[in-house]
Amino acid sequence: MNPIALASNQNLSANQMIDWVSKVFIIAYKEQTQVLEEVLTKEGFQVEVLRQEQKPEYQNYSRSYLCLMNHRRAWEKAATESKPTLIIEADFVPVQGFGKLPLPFNPDGRNVGVCWLYTCAPQVYSVSEAGYAEGFSVSTVAYIVTSKGAEYLMELAEEIREKKGPTAYSSWDSNVDTFLRARNLKNYIPFRNYGEHGGLPNLEHYKNGLSKTHRADVLYGKLAFLPLYASGEKGGNMALLSARLQARLKGIARLVTGRFLRIPVVKNSSVPGRLVSFAIRRQLSVRL
Repeated sequence: MNPIALASNQNLSANQMIDWVSKVFIIAYKEQTQVLEEVLTKEGFQVEVLRQEQKPEYQNYSRSYLCLMNHRRAWEKAATESKPTLIIEADFVPVQGFGKLPLPFNPDGRNVGVCWLYTCAPQVYSVSEAGYAEGFSVSTVAYIVTSKGAEYLMELAEEIREKKGPTAYSSWDSNVDTFLRARNLKNYIPFRNYGEHGGLPNLEHYKNGLSKTHRADVLYGKLAFLPLYASGEKGGNMALLSARLQARLKGIARLVTGRFLRIPVVKNSSVPGRLVSFAIRRQLSVRL
C-alpha cells in the first residue's frame, strides 16, 4: 500500500505539503546539496541554499552557534512569507513522494509555531479530532515554521547570544518548543517521519554529553536516496538497514517505556484513547 495513504487520519490527506509550504531553505556548510535540491525541486518546491558564512571572527565560534546563525538567516526570510516555510539541514534525506505527504497541522490555525517533519526524542502532548498531533522534538534537521514562529525564534537566537555567547556550546534546538509555547504558539509532530537524518556522528554533541547520532524512529516511506552515513565505502544498503533497524527498535522502546507518550499526559487527557491509538499505530509499520 502507498505509504501516503497510511496517514493517521484520512482527513489530513487533503492538505498536501506542496500546496501549503511557500519555500524551502537548505541550511548548509560545505556539504554537497545537489541531489537534495534536485529531489525537492522535482517535488515542486522552490529551493534556496543558505551556506554558512566564513569570516575571520567566526573562527572561535562553536559549531552549534554557527548552525544557529544560519537558521536565524532562514528565520529572517521565513518571517516575511505569507505561507509557512520549510527549513531543512543539508544532511536530511526525504522520503519518496515528500511533497504529497499531508501537512501535519491545520493550515488555518492562527497559533502554529513549528512542525517537525523529522523528530528526535519526540513526545506527543495531544491529538485533535482531525488527527493533528501537538508535541515536542529536539533537532532542527527538518521543520516547518510559520512567520509568527520565525519572529519569535529570532528572539530565541538573540537570547542565546546574550546568555551563552557565540563561543559556548548550546543545545538551543531543545529549547524551541518551550520558547514558543511560552508565547502561546502550538508545535506539532507528524504521524511518521518525512525523512531521515543522514549525517555522520556529531562529536561536539558527544563532548557535551549528548548522543552523537540520531535517526528517525519510523518513516512514512522509502528514502529518496542513500544517506551519507551509508554512502560510498560506509557500507551501502547493509549499513542503512543496520542503522534503520536500530532506530526502529529504539523508537519502539521509547513507546513501551512511556517516553513518547508519558503516563501523566494520558491521565490528564480528555481523550486518552485517541492519544494511545496515535502512539501505537505510528509504530505499526514493517518498514525499517
